[in-house]
Amino acid sequence: MANLGFVGLGVMGSEMVNRLLARGHAVTGYNRTREKAERLMDQGMKWANSPRAVATASEVTFSMVANSSALEAIAEGPDGILAGLASGKVLIDMSTVSPSFSRNLAARARERGADMLDAPVSGGVITLKEGKLSVMVGGRRETFERMKSLLHDIGHKVTYVGDNGLALVMKISTNLSLAVQMMAFSEGILIAEKSGIPREVAVDVFTHSAAASPMLQYRGPFVLKLPDPAWFNVDMMQKDMLLALELGRQLDIPMPTSAISNEFLTAARARGMADEDFAVVFDVLAEMAGVREH
Repeated sequence: MANLGFVGLGVMGSEMVNRLLARGHAVTGYNRTREKAERLMDQGMKWANSPRAVATASEVTFSMVANSSALEAIAEGPDGILAGLASGKVLIDMSTVSPSFSRNLAARARERGADMLDAPVSGGVITLKEGKLSVMVGGRRETFERMKSLLHDIGHKVTYVGDNGLALVMKISTNLSLAVQMMAFSEGILIAEKSGIPREVAVDVFTHSAAASPMLQYRGPFVLKLPDPAWFNVDMMQKDMLLALELGRQLDIPMPTSAISNEFLTAARARGMADEDFAVVFDVLAEMAGVREH
């Protein structure tokens, strides 16, 4: 049993806290809106009034927020996580953010005698509930070894990939494939549908074929009916695609399929679909192909 903290109690963060509580850990939490934390408090989570208070009360503090600016908001300032860190404590950030920002934050944590791991995840709330979430970890190897069992309480597969920031590089590299796969899947479904094959039949064949990745098996049916709420919306996916394209630019790697997929996310946003699951790029392409809404 460990004395843990968690900052950022959105859909994923809340489910992670559920898993940590179920394994007997004491958890102190904070979220910008307290209402989202009330269900967790009913299950035994303690409430703190600031990220600093969470870090002060905890041996290990987890954080999971939407982007680099949100991570900066909870980490910096007199009420931020950094202000609550001290010698021997560990910050594990599970957000998908800029690798360079994460490395800078890790350096600042070490200035306070603490340490930090970046530990983004692959999978959504369904895979998390099913115990199938994968965790990638970057940072000092010795810190990873100390934290490994805690991370296994969240995800079934925990992989050390290297120094700080490299887990984020791995996550971004993985996520760009999701958007590209969704575009290719959409093209294939539309060819089948416009040739006279019912969309339901085409989806069934695709999701049981050699082309069926786990992502397509989960998201393929979304071209029949989008989930409400979204599992991973257009804005969040585009954030990751822009991080990927920036890494490609820095490393001189041409990324044509990522660039095209990103443009369709922009088109979805222009149509007011920013909060829909990113599978909605199918609807954008279908409209361009003259296919009416299913």
